[in-house]
Amino acid sequence: MGHIDVANIDYFLPDGRQLLNAVSFRVGDGAKTALIGPNGTGKTTLLNIIAGDLTPDDGAITRSGHLGVMRQFIGQIRDESTVRDLLVSVASPAISAAAKAVDTAELEMMESDDEAVQMRYAQALADWGDAGGYDIETVWDEVTMAAMGVPFERAQWRKISTMSGGEQKRLVLEALFAGPDEILLLDEPDNYLDVPGKRWLEAKLQSSGKSVLFVSHDRELLANAATRIATLEPGAIGATSWVHGAGFATYYQARDDRNSRFEELRRRWDEEHSKLKALVDMYKNKAAFRSDMASRYQAAKTRLAKFVEAGPPEAIPVEQNVRMRLKGGRTGKRAIVATKLELTGLMKPFSTEIWFGDRVGVLGSNGSGKSHFLRLLAAGGSDPDVEHEPVSDVVIEPVPHEGKVKLGARIRPGFFAQTHIRPDLLGRTLLDVLHRGDEHRSGLAREPAGRALDRYGLAQQAEQVYDELSGGQQARFQILLLELSGATLLLLDEPTDNLDLHSAEALEKAIDSFEGTVVAVTHDRWFARGFDRFMVFGADGKVYESTEPVWDEQRVERAR
Repeated sequence: MGHIDVANIDYFLPDGRQLLNAVSFRVGDGAKTALIGPNGTGKTTLLNIIAGDLTPDDGAITRSGHLGVMRQFIGQIRDESTVRDLLVSVASPAISAAAKAVDTAELEMMESDDEAVQMRYAQALADWGDAGGYDIETVWDEVTMAAMGVPFERAQWRKISTMSGGEQKRLVLEALFAGPDEILLLDEPDNYLDVPGKRWLEAKLQSSGKSVLFVSHDRELLANAATRIATLEPGAIGATSWVHGAGFATYYQARDDRNSRFEELRRRWDEEHSKLKALVDMYKNKAAFRSDMASRYQAAKTRLAKFVEAGPPEAIPVEQNVRMRLKGGRTGKRAIVATKLELTGLMKPFSTEIWFGDRVGVLGSNGSGKSHFLRLLAAGGSDPDVEHEPVSDVVIEPVPHEGKVKLGARIRPGFFAQTHIRPDLLGRTLLDVLHRGDEHRSGLAREPAGRALDRYGLAQQAEQVYDELSGGQQARFQILLLELSGATLLLLDEPTDNLDLHSAEALEKAIDSFEGTVVAVTHDRWFARGFDRFMVFGADGKVYESTEPVWDEQRVERAR
């Protein structure tokens, strides 16, 4: 068992702004504590401080037990690393160091087989065994079987880039829950997971004896798994924290009650402040004519000074007010027509029609081809016309397919990328992106650009570059660009994964008022309630339609 104490943590950004202000809470032995708050309040930064990656400007972190960490980028890995590399990266420091030594020695053996190299290789293998490497390989065998359906011996050299985001997440989660660490830090563990995966995660959190601090915006997961809620509330001088000592079902009522108490305490403070100032003024006037009032005047001034020095009660937290205005426009009645469309190696041929104004949810397990289908539509279909070019410079990889999928008249696809990877935005400030515009949208002057960013809760990030934004801030900025681009077909790949609760609700309202067609891949059970019908990518390789969401499709059965 293990615990974490977060005590009065202050953290300042490089530009001097305070991000965290005296943040304090405790994760007790075996507790499942959810860390929530608006995008950009510092949740990931706080996890990095707890993990030791960042040093706070003030305060302290104390803990007992070993720490296992899932970082937010898991699910977005597109480099040359392998399954073995990823499992080593979330193992204990001793295992990671021993694995690195073995890899180095093996490379030396490829270049030379002299006695000194052989001795170093033998020593590296011995150190690997002493660190528990062979024992952990047994655990990894169970992990890869559970996450990928193949033993570790076959899976270890597979490139992570060939795995879906959900498969990457599941692999790391399986390893952490099966590992020896008593404490887990999980940053957005539910992102990229399909619903069976989320249900599995909920069950793991409920049954595990480990102490877990996790960041999530999924209300179903919060309701089913969190035993305590730690909230970061934005403020003028950085985010502060408060803890609800029960589950998510009573969280909103507890927050309303807390804010009501703050409002009442502030009202009483203001009343007392007014009374004390009036008392000082009264004695000041009397002391001008009566010398015996001088001592009372000084006492009243001292009392007022101490009252002001003590300060008012904690201010009511700043409420977010994100307002999205997705406009769209009239298009042909048939927005999308697919005829015997087969996603090569993924799904069997299927045909469908999607009409102007439809809200279609695309459901199914990870790796079934849902994102490939969206990318094919985002590129303009199987034989795109000029009018069907995407309304952004997002890089869309070709999707191997057979059959046809055509977009209707006046359809301009706007694509929301699940991974937020946008090479066209890297290194550029948000104000610069909006000011310059591109071939798909007009540039905005500084004032209207500032107003647009303010509607999306990004005014303070105007001079920040896209790369430095949190995942939720990047998601909101992508949606803002869709709003400004004139898209008439929204293709949204897991749009709520990184959005905080308030922003997700704002997106749902914006979709309701959007004049156009929406096709969205989602594993968000709450978000899916707003869709008209569903395309389900089944475990048998067939695509079928449903009027209700279907969440129990398992992994597609294919050779692995």
